[in-house]
Amino acid sequence: MDRIADAFSRAKAEERTLFVSYLCAGDPDPDTSFEACRTLIENGVGLIELGIPFSDPLADGKTNQHAAERALAAGMDHAKCLELVRRIREISQVPIIFYTYYNLVYAHGEADYVAMAKAAGVDGMLVLDLPPEEATTWMKTCREAGMKTVFIIAPTTPPERVETIANAATGFLYYVSQLGVTGVRATLAGDMREKVEEIRRHTDLPVVVGFGISKPEHVRAVGAVADGAVVGSALVNCLAANTDNPAAALKALAETARELVTGC
Repeated sequence: MDRIADAFSRAKAEERTLFVSYLCAGDPDPDTSFEACRTLIENGVGLIELGIPFSDPLADGKTNQHAAERALAAGMDHAKCLELVRRIREISQVPIIFYTYYNLVYAHGEADYVAMAKAAGVDGMLVLDLPPEEATTWMKTCREAGMKTVFIIAPTTPPERVETIANAATGFLYYVSQLGVTGVRATLAGDMREKVEEIRRHTDLPVVVGFGISKPEHVRAVGAVADGAVVGSALVNCLAANTDNPAAALKALAETARELVTGC
């Protein structure tokens, strides 16, 4: 079963943009994190990125850094991340990818990390700080386990390297439309269409756009050029603003997700 390919294929057939959500696993605690994932699924999310809490999340801005801090303080660890995936699999077949860092992979060993994630129900891996040039054994391990790989392309990536990155991915390509770290932005990059078209020249895989997307009109603009729109900080903020009131956090999350999905 290729849940990632199926999700993009259904979205394309229905002429809509796939809504990709990011949450940090375990934020603000394991139980609320599961309910947050359930809430997103019930409100139109088509693919879930689960950030694995890490003490040094170099690709993340303050919003997602604080989410990782809350999750770690609540006792979230690798075993509990896998348990969260298993709980989601009891209620949904929505594709799930791990958004992680190579230190966490290395600590367990590539083969064991992938095997445990695959057994739990994870469909793909985005390792933020692992470039294709250093990922030979990682890609082989994922390929043999049936785990899809996702790689990032930045606005500064030259065309010749776009091809290298595109050839390394087996799930989809993630175009980071803004320079810098994750976080809500008021506007989208003006050259997004040209950049996505360049990526498409090198791959038939779906292309998603993320970093800074926070409004339905952002999602709509992304959908005009790409297959999926990734929203993270705008959703994480719903949890951050209500850490002492899970019911309010989930209500805000549902309302925000529903509003953003209208852009699809």
